[in-house]
Amino acid sequence: MMSSLTIDFFHDVVCCWCFNISSRMRSLAAEFDLTVQHKTFVLQASRAEMAQRWGSPEKARETILGHWSVCRNVSDQPDQVDIEAMRSAPFDYPHGMTAALGCKAAERLGGQTAHWDMFDRLQRAHLSEARNIADPDTVIQAARTLELDIPAFIGQLEDPSTLKAVEADRQQARRLQVQSVPTLIVRETGARLVNGPRDDLAAQLRTALRSVA
Repeated sequence: MMSSLTIDFFHDVVCCWCFNISSRMRSLAAEFDLTVQHKTFVLQASRAEMAQRWGSPEKARETILGHWSVCRNVSDQPDQVDIEAMRSAPFDYPHGMTAALGCKAAERLGGQTAHWDMFDRLQRAHLSEARNIADPDTVIQAARTLELDIPAFIGQLEDPSTLKAVEADRQQARRLQVQSVPTLIVRETGARLVNGPRDDLAAQLRTALRSVA
């Protein structure tokens, strides 16, 4: 019987590099029969943390959209990264906590599959539609498009234990010395996949499979 791998995927909805790798990992999960465990890793969790990290909303937007430009150049879906729309968006560049809570709320209703679907839907809202994913209404609308039970979803979104689950992922990240996103860790070997094109990721997975065969 072929060995299987579990990948711990640490990500933040606001991260364009996570967008690139999520679609690749969906394809690879099907090819290699991977189990992907999604972990929220919020880089900045509030407007105060955004200000502390970037200095001002204007500087945050300018710097982060520079990252978007580099990311779009190596994306499999460059047309889905709308830099100019976010540049002109009428709100400060969002922190990732509200979206992380949305991903965890979805997970509580529908498991890891729902978490991944919510993550991808919110990334499209952020990167393609220039919507404010720090606004709970945006997150609730994403849940509606995924046909989740909205009253149940809102209940989970507002439940303090959902925030504790997000913080538990953050604590696990610290224990594993995760410092950036995306981080993908092969649970069986401890190896960290190097972000890159799909073929490079596939080669790394084949190496990991050989080591556990």
